[in-house]
Amino acid sequence: MRQNGWKDNRAEDGTDQGSRSCQAENGKNRQDDGQQAEQNEQIEEFGQITLDEGQKDHKIHLLTIIGEVEGHENSSGNSKTTKYDHVLPKLAEIEEDTSVDGLLVLLNTSGGDVDAGLAIAEMIASLSIPSVSLVLGGSHSIGVPLAVASDYSFIVPTGTMMIHPVRMSGMVIGAAQTYEYFDMIQDRILNFVAGHAHIAYDQLKRLMHNTEMLTKDLGTVLVGEQAVAEGLIDEVGGIREALRKLHQMIDRSRQR
Repeated sequence: MRQNGWKDNRAEDGTDQGSRSCQAENGKNRQDDGQQAEQNEQIEEFGQITLDEGQKDHKIHLLTIIGEVEGHENSSGNSKTTKYDHVLPKLAEIEEDTSVDGLLVLLNTSGGDVDAGLAIAEMIASLSIPSVSLVLGGSHSIGVPLAVASDYSFIVPTGTMMIHPVRMSGMVIGAAQTYEYFDMIQDRILNFVAGHAHIAYDQLKRLMHNTEMLTKDLGTVLVGEQAVAEGLIDEVGGIREALRKLHQMIDRSRQR
């Protein structure tokens, strides 16, 4: 009687164990699906994702700055935009998240709102974790401060950077104060770039007011190696070089 009872209990325990294992596996699958859906939403909605399955157990946050940098006014619904009200809170969260080891910024932007662009650039520059930027396609206008805000910067061989004076659309008051205001805005941009890149203030201003390249405007377009030669960008390279450099910087930061 005891032997039969022991066998029955064992069979019952085996059934329960198999059921619990199946339930645990189903729960894990649902959790993985939920995490994947959240990642897809982050990419689709904000152009951001956290890379935490790579080499050396480094957790890297990927931030993309694409299209037009949107300021206080909404851009056209047909335009690709980077919204500063999305990016600034995320950068603050990254700074507070002790599990994030580094930041990789991918840029392909035509420029946009000066105040919004400088706000994002200042946030990136003030992060305590290592950061690397990579210019893909182009990083024009206010995209220049965004590209140099990181600790180290790359540009692909075909990437471009356009440096030009501040432009304003709409009604402009024809007074000396208007020019002084424009000059003040340009001075903010020039000081930030000169302070975060290997280029002098006067040289950058000369490129900004160049009249020999753009036939209907002022400014300079630098392609790949030219941006490095002028001191705006640290190195020519792609995603492989950018990630390798960021991993090296994270390792050095941990050692310190």
